[in-house]
Amino acid sequence: MTRIDWPGLMRAGMGELRLTPQAFWALSPIELRIMLGAEAAMPPLTRARLEELAAAFPDITKGAGDGDGRGVAGPDSGA
Repeated sequence: MTRIDWPGLMRAGMGELRLTPQAFWALSPIELRIMLGAEAAMPPLTRARLEELAAAFPDITKGAGDGDGRGVAGPDSGA
């Protein structure tokens, strides 16, 4: 587990963003990241990256041996 840099976050939130302590502590971590622009630094999901992720984490179709025999319906399944 990584440690949270509270002094750094407080400097960024109350110093750079000029939030009041009350406003700072009311934020969720993701809200603070968005306000600091950290989420904007993430690259968009491209077709190549999507294919990379699909290869790394393939969908698994259930077979008849799982008890329901229905499988997974999708656009290519003919269902």
